Amino acid sequence: MGKFKEALKDFQQLKRLCPNDPDASRKLKECEKAVQKIKFEEAISVQDSERRSVADTIDYKCIEVDAQYTGARIEGDAVTLDFVKHMMEDFKKQKCIHKRYAYQIVLQARELLKAMPSLVDVAVPDGHHFTICGDVHGQYYDLLNIFELNGLPSEENPYLFNGDFVDRGSFSVEVILTLFAFKCLYPNAMYLARGNHESRGMNKIYGFEGEVRSKLSDIFVELFAEVFCYLPLAHVINGKVFVVHGGLFSTDGVKLDEIRSIDRFCEPPEEGLMCEILWSDPQPQPGRGPSKRGVGLSFGGDVTKRFLEDNSLSLVVRSHEVKDEGYEIDHDGKLITVFSAPNYCDQMGNKGAYIRLTAPELKPDIKTFAAVPHPDVKPMAYANNFMRMFQ
Repeated sequence: MGKFKEALKDFQQLKRLCPNDPDASRKLKECEKAVQKIKFEEAISVQDSERRSVADTIDYKCIEVDAQYTGARIEGDAVTLDFVKHMMEDFKKQKCIHKRYAYQIVLQARELLKAMPSLVDVAVPDGHHFTICGDVHGQYYDLLNIFELNGLPSEENPYLFNGDFVDRGSFSVEVILTLFAFKCLYPNAMYLARGNHESRGMNKIYGFEGEVRSKLSDIFVELFAEVFCYLPLAHVINGKVFVVHGGLFSTDGVKLDEIRSIDRFCEPPEEGLMCEILWSDPQPQPGRGPSKRGVGLSFGGDVTKRFLEDNSLSLVVRSHEVKDEGYEIDHDGKLITVFSAPNYCDQMGNKGAYIRLTAPELKPDIKTFAAVPHPDVKPMAYANNFMRMFQ
C-alpha cells in the first residue's frame, strides 16, 4: 500500500524488540530512506490545481527519428495494424520503439480515454462475441499468448482489459504501449478499465515507475500517471454484465448513474465509490467485512444480489485477485473473478483465464491457459528497493 510512515513505526518497534536482528535493521533503514524521499517529494510538490498537464507540453511531431532507427514506424498521424504488429515483434525481441512513436501512442490514447464516461456502456450485436481479460501485470509474453489463442483485437474481435496492466511484471511498458496502440487503432473494440495499480502511488512501489524511467524517460512517468486518471472505472455490456476491477460497495442502493457521475480524473481516494470499485473483494459469507488489503471492503453474495437487482443486471465480472485456475465463480454464479497473469510473479503456479461472451445470451465461456516462457528478467526488477526485500 505504500504507507511507509505507518510502517516506519512498526519497524522501529521491531528494532527495539530485536536489536540484533540484521533483517529488521536492514528493513528499518530502507523504510527510513523511503520516508525521507516522500517528505522531500511532498516539500517540492505543487497542488493538483496548479499542476500543468504534462501532455500539453509535448509535441511529438517535433521529435526527429534517426535514419539509423530500424524499428516500427508510424507514417503520418494514424496508428496502423502493420505498425502495431511490427512494434509487438520488436517488443518480443526486447527492442524499444522510438520515443516519438511512444509519445504519439500515449497522447492519442489519452484523447480517446478522456472523452469516455466513467461508466462505459458496451453494445455487442446478436451473434457477435466479446472477450474480457483480467490482470496482466506486465507479463507481456502472456499477453501475446492471449492474442495467439483468442485472436488479435479487431472490430470483429473486441476486448475489455479489466485493469492492472502494469506493475510487478517487468515488461509493463511493452504491455501498456501495446494496449494503448490497439486503443488508438480500434477505439470501439479495445476497452480499458482502471485497476488499483493504475495509480502513481502503486507505480512508485511495484516497478512501473522504475521501468518507465529505465526504458523511456522521466517525462513518461508523469504522462502515464496523467493518462491513467482518464481510464474509465466500469463497463456494462448489453445492459446485463457489470465489469469492474475490484468490486462492490459499502452501502446498498448504488445505481449505475452514480457511477457514471464519478469525477475520476484524479488519483484514487482512500474511501468512497471510486476506491471501492478499484479495491474491494468478494467474501463467501453474507454481509460486509473489513478488507484484507486495508482499503476497500469485502462483500457477500447478498450484496451482489441486491446490486444486480437494483440495476436490472445479471452478472458481475471482476478481477483483482490471483486464482489457481485463472478464474473463480462465486455468489451463486452471480460473480466471476477473472485473472489473466498465469504463474503470477513467476512463482504462484496459477493458470490465466479470459471470458468470452456471445450475444444475446452472454453466457460466460471461460478459457484457461498456462504461462509461456519469457526472457530472464525477474518480476519486480524495477521495483522500490524496500519492496524487493519482501520478494
